[in-house]
Amino acid sequence: MATSRCPSENSDAWLGSPERSGGTSCLAINKLKGTDVHDDRVSIEDRVSRMLETRIRPARHRHRSVCAVRAWSAPGRSTPPAEAIAASYAPLETGSPWGAPWQTTWLEISAEVPATWAGGRVELLVDLGFSAHSPGFQAEGLAYDRDGRILKGIAPKNNWLLVSRSARPGEAVLVYVEAAANPTIMGSDDLPMPTLLGDPSTAGDAPLYRFEGAELVLVDEEVAGLVLDVEVLDGLMRELSVEGPRRHEILRSLERALDLLDPSDVASGATAARAELAGMLARRATASAHRMSAVGHAHIDSAWLWPLAETVRKCARTFANVIDLMEEHPELVFACSQAQQYQWMKEHYPALFEKIREQVKAGRWVPVGGMWVEADTNLPGGEALVRQLVYGQRFFAQEFGTTCEEVWLPDCFGYSGALPQLVRLAGARYFLTQKISWNQTNRFPHHSFYWEGIDGSAVFAHFPPVDTYNAELMPAELAHAVRTYAEHGRGTRSLVPFGYGDGGGGPTREMLGRASRLADLEGAPRLAIESPAAFFHAAEAEYPDAPRWSGEIYLELHRGTYTSQAGIKRGNRACEHLLREAELWSATAAIAGGFDYAYDEIESLWKTVLLNQFHDIIPGSSIAEVNREAVASYAEVAERLEVLVGRAQRHLAGNGETELSFNAAPHPRDGVQALGAGRRAPAGGVPATARSREGGGYVLDNGEIRVELDRDGLLVSLVDHLAERELVAPGRVGNVLQQHRDLPNRWDAWDVDSFYRNVREDLVAAEALELVEHGPDEVSVKITRAFGASRVSEVVSLQRGAKCLLFDFVVDWEEEERFLKLAFPFDVQASSSVAEIQFGHVERPTHTNTSWEAAS
Repeated sequence: MATSRCPSENSDAWLGSPERSGGTSCLAINKLKGTDVHDDRVSIEDRVSRMLETRIRPARHRHRSVCAVRAWSAPGRSTPPAEAIAASYAPLETGSPWGAPWQTTWLEISAEVPATWAGGRVELLVDLGFSAHSPGFQAEGLAYDRDGRILKGIAPKNNWLLVSRSARPGEAVLVYVEAAANPTIMGSDDLPMPTLLGDPSTAGDAPLYRFEGAELVLVDEEVAGLVLDVEVLDGLMRELSVEGPRRHEILRSLERALDLLDPSDVASGATAARAELAGMLARRATASAHRMSAVGHAHIDSAWLWPLAETVRKCARTFANVIDLMEEHPELVFACSQAQQYQWMKEHYPALFEKIREQVKAGRWVPVGGMWVEADTNLPGGEALVRQLVYGQRFFAQEFGTTCEEVWLPDCFGYSGALPQLVRLAGARYFLTQKISWNQTNRFPHHSFYWEGIDGSAVFAHFPPVDTYNAELMPAELAHAVRTYAEHGRGTRSLVPFGYGDGGGGPTREMLGRASRLADLEGAPRLAIESPAAFFHAAEAEYPDAPRWSGEIYLELHRGTYTSQAGIKRGNRACEHLLREAELWSATAAIAGGFDYAYDEIESLWKTVLLNQFHDIIPGSSIAEVNREAVASYAEVAERLEVLVGRAQRHLAGNGETELSFNAAPHPRDGVQALGAGRRAPAGGVPATARSREGGGYVLDNGEIRVELDRDGLLVSLVDHLAERELVAPGRVGNVLQQHRDLPNRWDAWDVDSFYRNVREDLVAAEALELVEHGPDEVSVKITRAFGASRVSEVVSLQRGAKCLLFDFVVDWEEEERFLKLAFPFDVQASSSVAEIQFGHVERPTHTNTSWEAAS
């Protein structure tokens, strides 16, 4: 069989045919060697990746020294630092299990700086047993000094603590870490999964983590700089056109830099390697380069896969990290929303709050959003949305002397068409969201635009094309933003919020290092760290004729959040109503004289309701503990409000014995209760009647409408006497309970996927049907149904002179992964439906002519 010789550095190297040599060819050998015989980009890219991960990154720490660690398991979630530091600690070895779900363990870490490290930068590294899951969704810690002063947060990608910038030989180190064993409630693809870990009562007590150790490290700052040089150039190179010269120049420069490094002693060649790469990093961006405003951020859900109490600690850890980072990096600008989270810091961490206040004054820490929390905007009532802005803007004005120019809602599940007018009335003029990039069907057509509300008010809105509010400022993220930016040719700017959220620690020094290298670099967009206001002012100025989006901004995802956890929805609506009543009658009583308006208590109750309107609480998309606490808090708020309403009404009633009715509606009423026990029918009109129906069931009639219910309580006919029209569609029946499967592809508590319609069970059989009220003011039929482990009791009522039929349901729902609907197939043809929102209405299509209509 013929053989061929492949030229190589070893002239004696011969290769047989592909069959005899296992398929190896000259081309493969040349690619392995990195020669220019053929395109060898892939092999060099692989080489860069391996060297960066296995040699260069580890070399950032020139020397290591293991620390002594002792531990104390706290009896509750949070213990005051002074008490914890004074506790009795026991040795904790590396590899030891720790942390039952939601438990707190305090670590005492002690060490001594080795004499040979004198003058170097020394840091303490703590590994609580971190996993590959996203930062913020696993164990976290907050470090204190021996006097109980906060030092810095400890998170998976931010697990270092500065000991000294110029260490002294023998310098003693003593640090205490409050370590939280928060469960990882994530599947393999970082999506929340159904779990028993969401409530301490079901989570068990088996340890979740293994302590991986604490050590002092001597930092090689030259190698740390090399890591970022390689990371940025490698990331940029991979995003550039294969045909372009810039990609190849960076590739060859990286290759030469790696040749200068000894894999067993990276530090010795770090300076030379950086010098090789300096030319590539010095090349300036083109004049037409896209401009990006980078804003430090740490989106922290006020509750979600953790309860409110843990959010308080998450805020403290992240905010401490940001303050610490600002001390070494004066260029950092950090935007932070949610007045409630600031209020928590003021109450629980006053020293940290004062440091935040100082940075706000310096213009580096920027309050944004102007709302009490980042609230859902579809489920709260109109007055509640107003209060979100009133209480938020008031807090920022009182505490910091600032008014937020932008409403900052990157993560909410759609945006009400009533919001633009409220934004403007609250003194803001800009709006930011990112969530619309999650649309399931249609891509939102704009990134900068004017959003026009239902009253014609408009705000300048931005939707960051980077498609995340937790960016790491990697070249791939910035390239994605440039590729997807919809306004090319009209606008030139976009915003990128960067930092690990939800307890991940916020911005990092590595992100800032990337930002400095990407500020003005050929092949990349220009990147400037600046405030959201600076971005919005510049973006609006260059794009004054931006397109308009009119009406609601509908998220084509998470549709199940309108019905998940019905107890939370019921509690919110009841408390919103009672808050209005408490204010109305208290104000009326105060005007009448001699009554003390409970301003502080009512405001406190409002803030509790506003907190529960956070976009993962009121939608019912949080863990069981959060849901349970929300329902309990609503009950407490309602009880206190009932007391306030009663006190005000008794004051207004005086000592008379006349029966009074208090009308809280904005129009006259005759005292009739629309629903509920003890209601009275309106006076006048034809009496309501009921008679047996042939074949079973009943016929109800009051001269306005005639209703026929069959033997199973199904609505087989509904006739409007005035219009002389049958309203039930031919061949169909109404009042049909329908059961569907509730198992979406992802996001169990959030989503209702369209395929749920494919399988349906009509629950039509009645266990009992009886006439329970027989006029003349009202006739009522009670229907009882049972299915699975659940029962439904339903009362259908028709009142004298009424033009409507009333349905009252009591549902004992015991099914799993099922949901229940009520169907009324009316004989009505309409291309749209009208839906009430805060302060108005919106029209929604009833057809599916386009993908937008199908997804709405």
